[in-house]
Amino acid sequence: MSPWKAAHPGDAFEDIDTPALVLDLDAFERNLARMTQALAGSKMRLRPHAKSHKCPDIALRQIQQGAIGICCQKVSEAARFVEAGVKDVLITNQIVGARKVAHAMDLAARATIGVLVDHPSQVAQFDHASQERKTTIDVYIEVDVGMGRCGVSSVQEVTDLAQQITAAPYLRFMGLQCYHGSAQHYREPEQRQAAIRQASDIAVTMRHALEKLGIKVERITGAGTGSVALERDSGVFNEVQSGSYVFMDADYAKNHQGPQDVQFEHALFVKTGVMSRPTADRAVVDAGLKASSVDSGLPVVWKKPGVHYTKASDEHGVLQTEQANDPALGDFVLLIPGHCDPTVNLYDELICYRAGKVEAVWPITARGAAL
Repeated sequence: MSPWKAAHPGDAFEDIDTPALVLDLDAFERNLARMTQALAGSKMRLRPHAKSHKCPDIALRQIQQGAIGICCQKVSEAARFVEAGVKDVLITNQIVGARKVAHAMDLAARATIGVLVDHPSQVAQFDHASQERKTTIDVYIEVDVGMGRCGVSSVQEVTDLAQQITAAPYLRFMGLQCYHGSAQHYREPEQRQAAIRQASDIAVTMRHALEKLGIKVERITGAGTGSVALERDSGVFNEVQSGSYVFMDADYAKNHQGPQDVQFEHALFVKTGVMSRPTADRAVVDAGLKASSVDSGLPVVWKKPGVHYTKASDEHGVLQTEQANDPALGDFVLLIPGHCDPTVNLYDELICYRAGKVEAVWPITARGAAL
């Protein structure tokens, strides 16, 4: 952690040191409200994914807006949110190994914790640990609905796992994890529609097979920012795991919007300063690879037509410019990260601003939580 703060509450926005991760509070709050409005009147529960922000201040605001809890990707990540007062966390990853299982059970003694399984040995580990502690934990079966990552793919696997879970005295079978992450970034609305239709069909097949055995499927959870309206209207899903909607990033902006899509706006930026102006058509800023993730493409310069971020090294970002004096040496620009989740993980703090002033500085408490 730096010995200096990039900003303090009350500072002028122009005085925020660079590079810094900044949040437009007005846009952020509008995004929260739009998600609430999008789900109003439906049976969909909101369980936003906290891997996007890793920030308890944001999670607690989402819960105040009606979210029933959050998702996390790691046990150590979940621990930071439980410590901050979040009472319901679904860990959307497979947890393997006695130490990780023990940590998850520690959390289950303090909050409602859910975990995913896609193999009998995972169920057996949680069965053993939960019986030792006499502590209940929620268990979901992950189904591969088209992403080609984790998850089972056959009815037999689902029914076998569900029977194993329901036979365990301290494991509470909750339902199915049917998240299609790849579909969030299919550019055309017709592609997203087809992918979520396929995911819904698979989920229905698995649910019916379990119900024939008398096993209740309380939740079918999934859905991301790019497809939330499709899962909402599917009649199959009843829980949303969208995360990026609070921030939005340059990759999501590449999606072509359909009439049913929920419109969110950019709220998260990297503020960066021009530290060199070597030529009339080139400026160099102090935000490079260590300031903005480029796994989903280079960041995009916000509201500066004719200025393009073209190259990144560790601590340098190269801008191609059409005018020799814009931006000038010492000016700042705002960058829309290509991918918000790993960009957030590069910073200790999120500097929140409104009306040209820093209103708050929120710690990114779960940054680096990798276990």
